[in-house]
Amino acid sequence: MGPLSAEIEIDVPRERAFEFLADLANRPSFAGRLLSGFHLTRIDSAGLGAGARFRFDVPLHRAWTDTTIAELEAPHRIVEHGRGGRGNRVPSTTLWELTEGPGPLTRVRVSYWTESRLLDRLTEVLAVASPRYERRWREAMRELRDMLEAGAPAPRAVVAGGNRHATGIP
Repeated sequence: MGPLSAEIEIDVPRERAFEFLADLANRPSFAGRLLSGFHLTRIDSAGLGAGARFRFDVPLHRAWTDTTIAELEAPHRIVEHGRGGRGNRVPSTTLWELTEGPGPLTRVRVSYWTESRLLDRLTEVLAVASPRYERRWREAMRELRDMLEAGAPAPRAVVAGGNRHATGIP
Protein backbone atom coordinates (compact mmCIF):
# COMPACT_ATOMS: atom_id res chain seq x y z
CA MET A 1 0.00 0.00 0.00
CA GLY A 2 0.97 3.55 -0.51
CA PRO A 3 2.78 5.64 -0.19
CA LEU A 4 0.33 7.85 1.66
CA SER A 5 1.73 11.27 2.36
CA ALA A 6 0.96 14.59 4.00
CA GLU A 7 2.85 17.84 3.86
CA ILE A 8 2.76 21.12 5.76
CA GLU A 9 4.80 24.28 6.25
CA ILE A 10 5.75 25.18 9.81
CA ASP A 11 7.15 28.49 11.02
CA VAL A 12 10.02 27.06 13.11
CA PRO A 13 13.69 26.37 12.36
CA ARG A 14 14.27 23.05 10.62
CA GLU A 15 16.62 21.87 13.39
CA ARG A 16 13.91 22.32 16.03
CA ALA A 17 11.32 20.41 13.98
CA PHE A 18 13.85 17.63 13.32
CA GLU A 19 14.73 17.29 17.01
CA PHE A 20 11.03 17.08 17.91
CA LEU A 21 10.26 14.41 15.28
CA ALA A 22 13.37 12.34 16.06
CA ASP A 23 11.99 11.75 19.57
CA LEU A 24 9.22 9.15 19.41
CA ALA A 25 7.95 10.17 22.86
CA ASN A 26 6.49 13.27 21.17
CA ARG A 27 4.50 11.32 18.59
CA PRO A 28 1.21 10.91 20.52
CA SER A 29 1.13 14.65 21.29
CA PHE A 30 0.32 15.48 17.67
CA ALA A 31 -0.82 12.14 16.19
CA GLY A 32 -3.20 11.15 18.97
CA ARG A 33 -6.21 10.98 16.65
CA LEU A 34 -4.30 8.71 14.29
CA LEU A 35 -2.72 6.38 16.87
CA SER A 36 -4.01 4.52 19.90
CA GLY A 37 -2.33 2.38 22.53
CA PHE A 38 1.01 4.13 21.90
CA HIS A 39 3.92 3.03 24.06
CA LEU A 40 7.69 3.16 23.77
CA THR A 41 9.73 -0.02 23.39
CA ARG A 42 12.83 1.31 25.18
CA ILE A 43 13.70 4.01 27.68
CA ASP A 44 15.71 6.14 25.23
CA SER A 45 12.98 7.51 22.97
CA ALA A 46 15.17 9.56 20.62
CA GLY A 47 17.77 8.75 17.99
CA LEU A 48 18.74 5.60 16.16
CA GLY A 49 17.09 2.47 17.50
CA ALA A 50 14.32 4.29 19.35
CA GLY A 51 11.09 2.35 18.94
CA ALA A 52 7.39 2.40 19.66
CA ARG A 53 4.35 0.16 19.37
CA PHE A 54 0.83 1.39 18.59
CA ARG A 55 -2.37 0.82 16.67
CA PHE A 56 -3.62 2.98 13.84
CA ASP A 57 -7.01 4.23 14.95
CA VAL A 58 -8.97 3.50 11.77
CA PRO A 59 -11.90 1.12 11.26
CA LEU A 60 -11.11 -2.48 10.29
CA HIS A 61 -7.42 -2.07 11.11
CA ARG A 62 -6.92 -2.93 14.75
CA ALA A 63 -3.59 -4.77 14.47
CA TRP A 64 -0.54 -3.56 16.39
CA THR A 65 2.28 -1.87 14.50
CA ASP A 66 5.92 -1.41 15.51
CA THR A 67 8.28 1.30 14.32
CA THR A 68 11.99 1.88 14.90
CA ILE A 69 14.14 4.80 13.82
CA ALA A 70 16.56 3.27 11.32
CA GLU A 71 18.21 6.33 9.74
CA LEU A 72 18.78 9.91 10.82
CA GLU A 73 20.26 12.56 8.55
CA ALA A 74 20.09 15.72 10.63
CA PRO A 75 18.32 18.03 10.06
CA HIS A 76 16.48 16.85 6.98
CA ARG A 77 15.56 13.13 6.98
CA ILE A 78 14.24 10.47 9.37
CA VAL A 79 13.51 6.92 8.22
CA GLU A 80 11.53 4.50 10.37
CA HIS A 81 11.10 0.82 9.60
CA GLY A 82 8.48 -1.33 11.23
CA ARG A 83 6.17 -4.27 11.00
CA GLY A 84 2.45 -4.55 11.55
CA GLY A 85 -0.68 -6.43 10.70
CA ARG A 86 -1.67 -9.85 11.86
CA GLY A 87 1.40 -11.60 13.27
CA ASN A 88 3.61 -8.57 12.49
CA ARG A 89 4.12 -9.90 8.97
CA VAL A 90 3.66 -6.65 7.01
CA PRO A 91 6.82 -4.52 6.67
CA SER A 92 6.27 -0.75 6.75
CA THR A 93 8.32 2.39 6.25
CA THR A 94 7.75 5.93 7.46
CA LEU A 95 9.82 8.71 5.91
CA TRP A 96 9.99 12.23 7.36
CA GLU A 97 11.55 14.85 5.08
CA LEU A 98 12.27 18.38 6.28
CA THR A 99 13.24 21.05 3.77
CA GLU A 100 13.73 24.77 4.07
CA GLY A 101 10.72 26.60 2.72
CA PRO A 102 10.40 30.22 1.69
CA GLY A 103 11.66 32.59 4.37
CA PRO A 104 11.80 31.10 7.86
CA LEU A 105 9.41 28.22 7.06
CA THR A 106 10.21 24.52 7.26
CA ARG A 107 8.34 22.16 4.95
CA VAL A 108 7.62 18.81 6.66
CA ARG A 109 6.51 15.85 4.56
CA VAL A 110 5.64 12.44 5.95
CA SER A 111 5.22 9.37 3.73
CA TYR A 112 4.03 5.96 4.92
CA TRP A 113 3.87 2.73 2.95
CA THR A 114 3.71 -0.99 3.48
CA GLU A 115 4.85 -4.00 1.50
CA SER A 116 1.94 -6.31 2.16
CA ARG A 117 1.27 -9.65 0.58
CA LEU A 118 -1.95 -10.56 -1.15
CA LEU A 119 -3.81 -11.73 1.97
CA ASP A 120 -3.09 -8.54 3.93
CA ARG A 121 -3.61 -6.23 0.98
CA LEU A 122 -7.39 -6.69 1.12
CA THR A 123 -7.53 -5.40 4.71
CA GLU A 124 -5.37 -2.42 3.77
CA VAL A 125 -7.52 -1.52 0.79
CA LEU A 126 -10.64 -1.57 2.95
CA ALA A 127 -9.21 0.25 5.96
CA VAL A 128 -5.87 1.97 5.68
CA ALA A 129 -5.98 3.16 2.08
CA SER A 130 -9.24 5.01 2.71
CA PRO A 131 -9.53 8.80 2.34
CA ARG A 132 -10.29 8.92 6.07
CA TYR A 133 -6.81 7.58 6.85
CA GLU A 134 -5.11 10.19 4.68
CA ARG A 135 -7.27 12.89 6.27
CA ARG A 136 -6.06 11.82 9.72
CA TRP A 137 -2.44 12.12 8.59
CA ARG A 138 -3.18 15.69 7.42
CA GLU A 139 -4.88 16.45 10.76
CA ALA A 140 -1.82 15.13 12.60
CA MET A 141 0.44 17.39 10.53
CA ARG A 142 -1.72 20.43 11.37
CA GLU A 143 -1.49 19.57 15.06
CA LEU A 144 2.29 19.22 14.70
CA ARG A 145 2.43 22.70 13.14
CA ASP A 146 0.24 24.24 15.85
CA MET A 147 2.28 22.63 18.62
CA LEU A 148 5.69 23.61 17.26
CA GLU A 149 4.66 27.16 16.40
CA ALA A 150 3.14 27.67 19.87
CA GLY A 151 6.42 26.60 21.47
CA ALA A 152 4.64 24.97 24.40
CA PRO A 153 6.13 21.77 25.83
CA ALA A 154 4.45 18.67 24.42
CA PRO A 155 3.08 15.89 26.61
CA ARG A 156 5.48 12.97 26.23
CA ALA A 157 4.97 9.22 26.26
CA VAL A 158 7.10 7.39 28.80
CA VAL A 159 8.20 3.83 29.41
CA ALA A 160 6.27 2.16 32.22
CA GLY A 161 8.61 1.27 35.07
CA GLY A 162 11.42 3.44 33.69
CA ASN A 163 13.60 5.51 36.02
CA ARG A 164 11.88 8.92 36.01
CA HIS A 165 14.86 10.64 37.62
CA ALA A 166 17.32 9.50 34.93
CA THR A 167 15.12 10.94 32.18
CA GLY A 168 14.44 14.25 33.95
CA ILE A 169 10.69 13.63 34.24
CA PRO A 170 9.26 15.00 37.52
